[in-house]
Amino acid sequence: MVLYDSAKIRHISAHKIGNKTNGEDLIASRSELEIADEGREQLISYFLKSFTSEEYYHLSSTDGDFQLNPLYQFAKDVFESGKQFHNRSVSIAKHLYEVSLHPQIKSGDLFVSLFSDVLVDGEKTDVLGIFKSESKSSILKLTTHKQGEFELTFDEGISLEKLDKACLIYNLDEDSGYRVSIVDRTSKSSDAQYWRELFLRVVPVNNHFQATLNVLDITRHYVADQITEEFDLSRADQLSYLTKSIDYFKKHDEFNQREFENEVFEDPELIKSFRKFENNFRDQLDMEREDSFTISAEVVKKQARVFKSVLKLDKNFHIYIHGDRELIERGVEKDGRKYYKIYYTNEL
Repeated sequence: MVLYDSAKIRHISAHKIGNKTNGEDLIASRSELEIADEGREQLISYFLKSFTSEEYYHLSSTDGDFQLNPLYQFAKDVFESGKQFHNRSVSIAKHLYEVSLHPQIKSGDLFVSLFSDVLVDGEKTDVLGIFKSESKSSILKLTTHKQGEFELTFDEGISLEKLDKACLIYNLDEDSGYRVSIVDRTSKSSDAQYWRELFLRVVPVNNHFQATLNVLDITRHYVADQITEEFDLSRADQLSYLTKSIDYFKKHDEFNQREFENEVFEDPELIKSFRKFENNFRDQLDMEREDSFTISAEVVKKQARVFKSVLKLDKNFHIYIHGDRELIERGVEKDGRKYYKIYYTNEL
């Protein structure tokens, strides 16, 4: 668990990042920012409040060697000597500028900060934060002058309500590429991928978050893409397996592979098919396997939105299947019309 309540800002610098392809410049500041004491608490809240996920990464590179990642060396220099901070913040800005090549990447303000006293699993550590603001908010300012006169002015500034793009590099797991948290509120379009894939170059940490996500992802692909290739199942049957898989994760705190297979698929032939699919899936994506782990409630909550058990019948009906598959029956009339018969006890 990461707690930011005791965090302090030790250093902070700001730079302007343009889009190189569009002919915009990088404007690097000459020195660190001077922040008044009353503004530090607001800045800490703005920078850190969005980091609530259990999902962590390690710095990597195209060759898989984290030591070849520029951010690894910049962070290492900062953690070893605070005197290196501003120069390394400029290096970080230059690195981001060089990868901001897609013409639709927005220019923005880059803040680089070094925090101390961040509590991670009960121990205090330093954290290097990198934050890019790409959007502006309009503000109204009402100024009172002498003799009761008022003046209304319009301006634009950075909203303190959200971060556009950000990452935290913790002074932990140095031998694995440092532990990293990411915020990226932009779309999944190709121009938005530069933050994670070109600038940061990270790989997921194989923790309980990732292990939970992996099993759910594999199960969803198996039920959606593979199960009907081998077994004669109705759409309702498919949706039933999706429901049972997500229900398993909702009801259990610990994952057990055999228990999961028996509760969700039950039939030995289905279990055998699932295991074969899972092994191939993991081999293709070089995904590690864990037969038991603590289930991440955060992942389950997010994935439940994807595991929607909705039976769509033409454009007339949507049937949501939440429980017992035996209460819905499929058939065909003599005239060829297909039907579903639904049994229930109470009408709510």
